[in-house]
Amino acid sequence: METPQTDARELAELVAELERAEAFEQRLRQLISDARDQLAAGNASVALSMLNAALSDIDAATDVVTPSSRPAST
Repeated sequence: METPQTDARELAELVAELERAEAFEQRLRQLISDARDQLAAGNASVALSMLNAALSDIDAATDVVTPSSRPAST
């Protein structure tokens, strides 16, 4: 049986996970915007490099991209 402390801890963990995911999304949005600006300036190779770096970041951030392992709620 879950206690109010357990519920509060789980809620805090979910909030922290959501905040990390939102920060990750913001970083990706900024990177995409920067890459678009580089393309508009005619710097395709710079934009491609930025997007490759973004893909590496996505691969490295699987804990943000996929849910963390939590026991299923019953």
